[in-house]
Amino acid sequence: MTNVPHTDFAAALDALIATIPARSPEFEQARRIPLDVVASMREAGVFKMFLPKAYGGLELGLPAIIDAIRKLSRADASIGWTAMIGAGSALFATMLPREAFDRLYADDGNTIMAGSTQTLGVIDSRAEGLHVQGQWPFASGCLHADWMLGFCQATPGNSATAQQPHVVVLPAARWAIIDTWHVPGLRGTGSADIALETYIDPETDIFDVSALRSWMPGPLYAGVPQMIALMHGAVSLGIAEGALNDLLDIALSGRRQERATAVMRDTEAYQRDLGQVHADVRAARSVLDAQTTSHWQQAQDGMLATDAKLVEGSQSAIWVVTTCRKAVDLCFALGGSVAIYDESPLQRRMRDIHVAAQHNLMQPRHYQKAGKLLIDRSESFLLKSQSP
Repeated sequence: MTNVPHTDFAAALDALIATIPARSPEFEQARRIPLDVVASMREAGVFKMFLPKAYGGLELGLPAIIDAIRKLSRADASIGWTAMIGAGSALFATMLPREAFDRLYADDGNTIMAGSTQTLGVIDSRAEGLHVQGQWPFASGCLHADWMLGFCQATPGNSATAQQPHVVVLPAARWAIIDTWHVPGLRGTGSADIALETYIDPETDIFDVSALRSWMPGPLYAGVPQMIALMHGAVSLGIAEGALNDLLDIALSGRRQERATAVMRDTEAYQRDLGQVHADVRAARSVLDAQTTSHWQQAQDGMLATDAKLVEGSQSAIWVVTTCRKAVDLCFALGGSVAIYDESPLQRRMRDIHVAAQHNLMQPRHYQKAGKLLIDRSESFLLKSQSP
């Protein structure tokens, strides 16, 4: 695939997507995205979607990015997830000091980062210098990353790193990759554990992230945490759309289930269930589109970076993911016995969406934050309405 100009990203994306489905079994077998596919993603500009134009990036609008992640996930969930992590790393990096961002992206705007925000590293001062040790799970894309990061905490009483938390950012070659990624779904993401035990330069390798905020101007960087949940929603929506297409392919093939009096596509029960799945997927897309449009408008108005918008985006994304998971489960059930084989793309999507839905950010327990916010707002409204 030749390098496509950034002005033609949509065409480059479509060309890339056309090559993906045939290689999905390869991603599963290898438990990673092959390097030639990663190179094609780079050339298409996938990892530059969030990158500022000043650094050679695309700096797309949020709706265009969410749509791209959805389309990639519809082709293959591991590709969509890898795109979300790799592209999103540039978004996260704008919350590091400017000099750190320059170090990461000045020479190559296609830089890919991987890592974990779980605070599982330990920092301590030794006679030889500042020492970091830890092991972090779920480092999606670590097998093709250029840089990796891990969140750390200081040992008690360590005056050299008194503020917490901290993030350590180092070239990928300095990290160890531990082959732990043996899972039912999203196998191609290569989300293995990463480990580190080394001495670091406190001036260039470690950063205080107790008050993360992007320094980059522009609406795309106006509320980084608020945008992350919507990206997860886009992955699950893409998986659900793909599952619906897989189910239609089975029905349109003329398949007749055992002891049935007609082919699947002509039975009333199948048509009813298909209509239900389609309604659920359409509803999920409507919610995600509406929330993305709202977030983008708030970002353009400089009003996105609030706790209320963070909760609102999380609430919508969790509903989208939960709805899509149910839709994919129904697609798998309707697919019958042909869907149970490993070579079935419908079976793969069922496994993928269940793993995607397990992500911490997408757990229904986070609805509590939306409920509390609603109660607080209602109490405030009642107090105001009752005041003289």
